[in-house]
Amino acid sequence: MMNIKKIRRDVHGVLLLDKPQGMTSNDALQKVKRLFNAKKAGHTGALDPLATGMLPICFGEATKFSQYLLDSDKRYRVIAKLGERTDTSDADGQIICTKSVDVTQLQIEQALTHFRGDILQVPTMFSALKYQGKPLYEYARQGIVIEREARPITVYEHQFIQYDSAKQELTLEIHCSKGTYIRTIIDDLGELLGCGAHVIYLRRLQVSNYPIDKMISLDELQNITDKTQLLMPVDSPLQDSPKVQLNDSQGSDILLGRTIKLADSVAVETLVRIYQDQQFIGAGIQLLDKLSPKRLISTS
Repeated sequence: MMNIKKIRRDVHGVLLLDKPQGMTSNDALQKVKRLFNAKKAGHTGALDPLATGMLPICFGEATKFSQYLLDSDKRYRVIAKLGERTDTSDADGQIICTKSVDVTQLQIEQALTHFRGDILQVPTMFSALKYQGKPLYEYARQGIVIEREARPITVYEHQFIQYDSAKQELTLEIHCSKGTYIRTIIDDLGELLGCGAHVIYLRRLQVSNYPIDKMISLDELQNITDKTQLLMPVDSPLQDSPKVQLNDSQGSDILLGRTIKLADSVAVETLVRIYQDQQFIGAGIQLLDKLSPKRLISTS
């Protein structure tokens, strides 16, 4: 019998998946893509298998704007186990050091001040950052340590939720910039406290300003017939950018790749959302009164 290839459909928008624990972000993406029978989909920033929470999945035309979600702020809830350091800085790794824990809440809160604001962070070896075309974690699994440069990150806020001294477990909520490794913050915090620490629970609560209550699990998704009703709009990855409304003539020029002149002016180069007759057509860069197209959706 001849195998009949399943015809995939055009789907456009963003799904806010609540990724389950124990699954890679790519496996979650492929499951969602199959459930939607979608032609094109991609996720916007991987979560570790141990982690749960918000993983935006972009479909179709929305994939053109996924980079802006990669660059957006994130918010996490994390539980750290004090007294044990692991090679991966989380519970999936091997314990490499055990120490007694003798810290107070005040000492923890004082130590946390070192991880607020603009700081430099050395990424963990167990990360997907590339070195000579290979992710760092592949070198780490071979016992090879690559020298990494510290990278600038911003921790806007961290809330002390609780410290359970009996279990030696610390719970925090962290609001941070792109490129922040929560595992590394916890590992560095443990070293500063002198007892070591690693992540035993990590949940991404929010990406950009997407509503937390719009997240949906794989189990819930499987039981919904009309799954497209769950999608956020194609322009939602750009929700934090200013909106520029064009007339038919201006919109036609932008869609042809031309730079146009606007009535309003901005002093700083600004990423904007572009609309023609209230219809989203893409992203552009405005400087002074000039608007140039950057990423446009297909209008065919």
